[in-house]
Amino acid sequence: MITHDVTNIRVRYYDTDQMGIVYYGNYARFYEIGRVEALRHLGLTYKKMEEDGISMPVYDLNSRFIRPARYDDLLTIRVTIPQMPKTRLMFNYEIFNQEGQLLNTGQTTLVFVRTDTGRPCAAPPDLVEATKSFFEQ
Repeated sequence: MITHDVTNIRVRYYDTDQMGIVYYGNYARFYEIGRVEALRHLGLTYKKMEEDGISMPVYDLNSRFIRPARYDDLLTIRVTIPQMPKTRLMFNYEIFNQEGQLLNTGQTTLVFVRTDTGRPCAAPPDLVEATKSFFEQ
């Protein structure tokens, strides 16, 4: 299992609804911030994968709202990759406020797709290599 924390994500006014609470649709953006930074922490980038002809569309997204995130909160997004990537890559998320309160949990599954054919494919070798040691016993 791989875990990475992305810290100091400030809730901006435009993230909130009329009540000053983060609009539910923005959690997908927070998840994206988390997974991009988790991959960067492993030495990988979306940009490089796309240059290599691999895209990663979201296949599935689930979210559970526990407490509201509010305007000006500082969020920590904890990202976990619970299993070795194959043709799909799963991410789990926990979002905390500056007081350490759990606000939200979520999960996304992304699929590896060749951009030239639009067909699913295996995980890129550099991603497999970067994550292999976390899953070997």
